[in-house]
Formats: sequence, C-alpha cells, structure tokens
Amino acid sequence: MKHLLKLMDLTGDEILALLNLADQLKYERRHGIPHHRLTGKTLGMIFQKSSTRTRVSFEVGMYELGGTALFLSDKDLQIGRGEGVDDTARVLSRYLSGIMIRTFAQDDVEKLARYGSIPVINGLTDFAHPCQVLADLMTIREYKGALAGQTLCYIGDGNNMANSLIVGGLKAGMRVRVACPKGYEPAPEVLAFAQPYGDACLVTDDPALAARGADALYTDVWASMGQEGEREARAKAFAGYQVNMALLAAANPGCVVLHCLPAHKGEEISPDVFEAHAAEIFDQAENRLHVQKAVLLTVMG
Repeated sequence: MKHLLKLMDLTGDEILALLNLADQLKYERRHGIPHHRLTGKTLGMIFQKSSTRTRVSFEVGMYELGGTALFLSDKDLQIGRGEGVDDTARVLSRYLSGIMIRTFAQDDVEKLARYGSIPVINGLTDFAHPCQVLADLMTIREYKGALAGQTLCYIGDGNNMANSLIVGGLKAGMRVRVACPKGYEPAPEVLAFAQPYGDACLVTDDPALAARGADALYTDVWASMGQEGEREARAKAFAGYQVNMALLAAANPGCVVLHCLPAHKGEEISPDVFEAHAAEIFDQAENRLHVQKAVLLTVMG
C-alpha cells in the first residue's frame, strides 16, 4: 500500500490490517508506550477545505509518531495562484516524506500520486473520505466485536461519506443499507462497485426500510462544504431523513449511532439521539487519530 486515495484501491485484508494496527497504536497511546516510528519524516498537509478533526488528528499523529507536520493552505502555496497539481507534486516530493490533502476534486488527489514520488493520503474529497470511514469501521468493531455480518445503515446525502461507507463496509464483510432522497444517490461508479455484492447492499429512498435491523446507524450533514447555496433546497429534500428516536426504533437493540461531525442537531440528527449516543460519536472522532497514525505508518514507515 503506497497511497490512500480511496477505499476502492484497498483489499479487505488491507483494511483490516490498518484497523488492527490502529488498535495497537490506541493501546500504546493509552498506556504511555512511545511509538516514534516516523522520526525524521515530514508530512505536508494541504488544506483547500477547512477542518477541525483532520488537521488536529494528522498534526498530533505525526508528532506522536516522532515526525513533523506542515500546515499548508492553498493561500500558502502557489497552487492557490494557478500552479498545476502536477508541478506541485514534483516540487513537494523533493522536500517531504508524504502529503495529506483535503480538497474538492478526487482527480487532484490522484494527480498528486501520479506525478509525485512520495505517499499521498486523501484527507477528504467530494468523492471519498477514506480516513473517516476507517475510523467508523474501527468504532463499530470496538462496540460490536466484529464487522463481518453486521448491518450498517446510512441515512442522508449520497455524498463522499455514503460512497466510502458503501465501499468500506462491503469490503469489511458488512451489509450496507443507504437511504437518500431521489436525485441525491451515491456516485454511479460506487453503485457499479456494489452491484456484484447483490443484496448485501441496498440503496433506497425509504429511511425506515434502510434502518430496519441496523447494527450501526449513521448520518451526515445535509449540505456539505461548498453546498451552502443549496441549503434551503436540501432542507426540503431531506426533511424526512432525520435520525431520530422513531427511526432508531427500527434498528436492532443496542444499535450504535455514528456521525462524522460537525453535527447540525435538529436537522440530520435529533438532539436526544445525539446526546444518548455521544459516547459512540466522540469515540468515533477520537479514532480518526489512531487510524490515521496507522495509515501514516503503513505508507511512510
């Protein structure tokens, strides 16, 4: 595994290996066991989309692994003034040990990997959010003991989260159920990926049907970064897609509730469900640190 560009590029065994390494690193951190395995390595972090969890977890992760992280906004780089991704990749490859990028276009991430000579990690694009889904899978496994055979239900926009949850869940042996309003379905290439899995994957516009028998119930904001102008239209389209107590009643007893944050309580998730499941949601947020350290070690170690 040289890069983490999207979960489609990984095998199920590679995903499980990352989760196992993340478990080990989480144990070592909690028991004060140093793991400075990236001493002398430097990670460049390119942010064209702002972030709380991505920036802090990668920066802290590199520090705890003994390396150094550089925050690079598009205002700090010539890429913000028109320098091509191809040239940026070739320049940064002369200075850094790896690149993490959080941006809009998946093609920019793929180009960085194609033109550069160092590992590239996708911190988020409009198409995929692989680091987040690795943390999600880690959290579900912590609460449920296993991934294979569990049912993961996602309610909301067929966005980067839905795309990556479908791929990651199916590769990990889960059943995946996704409910989106018509016109907001996951990407066609993701639906094509899921087709050979048959009834292990269901995409519907019926939230109650998707939530039936769920072991993990997941949601995300209705309007992501860059979609602020669509907020009013999306609020109408997603009016029946809230994760609330009524929807949770359709899930299996002991169902965990997850949210990749930030949450708009009262929109995609009701405040009472959020607070009742805050332990899972903030364990999920913490696990971003551990899985990203596992990714960093795997591609840069």
